[in-house]
Amino acid sequence: MTQPVAPTAESSALSVELSAMPLALTLVESHCAATLRQRSATLLKRHLGLALAECLYIDGSGRWLGRDGDEGQFDCGDFHHPYAHVIRSGKPLTLSVADARIRLDHPGFQSQVASLGSALHLHVRPLRGVEGTREWLGVMLLAGTPARLLALTEDPGMAAFEALLCRLWMRLAREQGERHRSRILQDSLAKLNDGTRRQALADQLAEDLLGQSAAMQALRRHIVRAAETNLAVLLQGETGTGKDRVARAMHQLSARANGPFMAINCAAIPEALLESELFGHGKGAFSGADHAREGLISQADGGTLFLDEIGDMPLALQAKLLRVLESGRYRPLGENEERCADLRVVAATHQPLREQIKEQRFRADLYYRLGQFPITLPPLNERRDDIAQLAQSFITDFCAREGRDEMGITPAALRLLYRRDYPGNVRELKNVIDYACAMTPHGADIDTYVLPGEQDSQLADSGLDDMVAPAEEMPLALPGDIDDLRQTMRDIESTIIRQRLRLFGGNRAQAAQSLGLPKRTLAHKCQLLELDIK
Repeated sequence: MTQPVAPTAESSALSVELSAMPLALTLVESHCAATLRQRSATLLKRHLGLALAECLYIDGSGRWLGRDGDEGQFDCGDFHHPYAHVIRSGKPLTLSVADARIRLDHPGFQSQVASLGSALHLHVRPLRGVEGTREWLGVMLLAGTPARLLALTEDPGMAAFEALLCRLWMRLAREQGERHRSRILQDSLAKLNDGTRRQALADQLAEDLLGQSAAMQALRRHIVRAAETNLAVLLQGETGTGKDRVARAMHQLSARANGPFMAINCAAIPEALLESELFGHGKGAFSGADHAREGLISQADGGTLFLDEIGDMPLALQAKLLRVLESGRYRPLGENEERCADLRVVAATHQPLREQIKEQRFRADLYYRLGQFPITLPPLNERRDDIAQLAQSFITDFCAREGRDEMGITPAALRLLYRRDYPGNVRELKNVIDYACAMTPHGADIDTYVLPGEQDSQLADSGLDDMVAPAEEMPLALPGDIDDLRQTMRDIESTIIRQRLRLFGGNRAQAAQSLGLPKRTLAHKCQLLELDIK
């Protein structure tokens, strides 16, 4: 493809031009490899009168040649363009534009040289980081007259220019790689620190929002993320799942923690009074308004406003609330001047708002404005692993509130609690525990007969443990003639412990928990009874 052309006088000043100090400084001052490539191409084209000069770079995969400015890329294995020939051979290539248009049909390459005259020639040079290595940087494309291109290939100034370009390119590429790795490391450390901080806050929430189930751990993480924003939060879930506690926890973790937390149940206040409660009113606004009153929106300024049972808010009031959310402005009843409030709204409902929207009982625009950060609270039936911890917490609260001595709960009673349905969720469980605590005699633990709905004599007399015990446990056969009660009790205890260990595959912690015993106590009993618990 190469067509030799005799040197001409037009190359006599090339060495001086290409090695001039200002040109070298222009390249050295480049702050990134892309700028270096662009400046190099501009200098070659401007000072040497070339029709085209461009530097293409090999990407990190080594498969693609890219052009600065997102102007397309070339596959290094596609020989429909000249760059693949140069990369594969490692040698420069010169050909006429006319030949290139006939022999090379790559669309991107043809578009690149479309504006060039057929009399011009193309010269493609491979660029490496350090001479003698296989570390490719890219290729250089030059277009000009045959005489000018031949002069360039033989000119020492061009060789010096190319060497400087490759050295600077290599250095900038390495610096950019180091900066990239440094950013990745910093981002990783920042994410790690953020993750550690968020996990610490989520663990802190576990003191108030009890439960170690996967559903509760996920809920606490969502609360932490929501607290970091100023977005409106919509809490959805069945009744009794603790939406009010979640709202307060979110406020305490937010940047508004030092501000007020104001709450209102939209279903508990008559429609005629709800607007006054929220927006306040001026003196004489309606009959009986003998003095002005600040509404909850005003009182929540700088803090959080919790709107419980938002699904029961009247449509007319929904429109006014939407304006507060969008502009922060509101007008008390009976007043002409608007006021401003800076607050974060947390709303909650157990109602299906999407169905209410279809029935035109709830505004769609308010729903989407409230639901900037939606959170769904899990029902108790989806977190049964938390029942034991919740029950013990409610027992402790009852004893402290009523001045009762500490009490526990028997394994049989706990098994019944696990098997119950809880349409009222955590609130229902608390009511069950409070009732059972009140019915339990002093000095005793909560047992099955004091649980509401479980006093049926048939259940109590027919062996309740058999009904609720796991299927893997066989009922105990008591001997007809007992002449040593102590030994008989030891045998029964030994049998029960053996069955429970076998049920849990030898896991002492689970067996102890199912029997209502500390793990250390179970281990001591196994030692006394000479049971193998390994």
